[in-house]
Amino acid sequence: MWAVVRAGITTERVALAGAELADEIGFDRVTVAEVARRFGVKTASLYSHVTSSADLSQNITLLALEEMADRAADAVAGRSRLDALAGLANAYRDYAREHPGRFAATLAALDPEIVATSAGPRHARLIEAVLHGYELDRTAQVHAIRMLGSVVRGFITLEMSGSFAHSEPDPGESWTATIEALHALLCSWPTADVT
Repeated sequence: MWAVVRAGITTERVALAGAELADEIGFDRVTVAEVARRFGVKTASLYSHVTSSADLSQNITLLALEEMADRAADAVAGRSRLDALAGLANAYRDYAREHPGRFAATLAALDPEIVATSAGPRHARLIEAVLHGYELDRTAQVHAIRMLGSVVRGFITLEMSGSFAHSEPDPGESWTATIEALHALLCSWPTADVT
């Protein structure tokens, strides 16, 4: 216990160390033992801060969701329509490029009770704020939220895996074209609820 106190280890620092490690070696490879090595303590010393590697992974996911929501909020503030849409999408893509392990963590499934208290709902509200400029009805908005999440996160995940590395044009051009196509689609999305 003395080593933990002396090292200044807290639950937050353990999650941050895990997140840094995820960016270096990959989210799926982070364990309590790896984080303990980073702190120079025995694995058992961390069990007052995390109960298992699964608990550590969850804490990394929560941290990453919060960080990404903060970035996205800054990117959409004061913007509307295409500018807001591009700001949100670029915030996600930039975060993924800077923190690949943390971005991977944001894709991990969380228990519904944990989701409710996480930054996950904040991401949904940010997307809703972006969509507000397109004046979609409630049903269309739900479909659009799911579409945007799928397209943006899907593109980023494929790009990070190297799927676009062997073809022309540059993925950046496809990214811009994708965001512009999403904007055009949202501008012409049917707004009447279908019964």
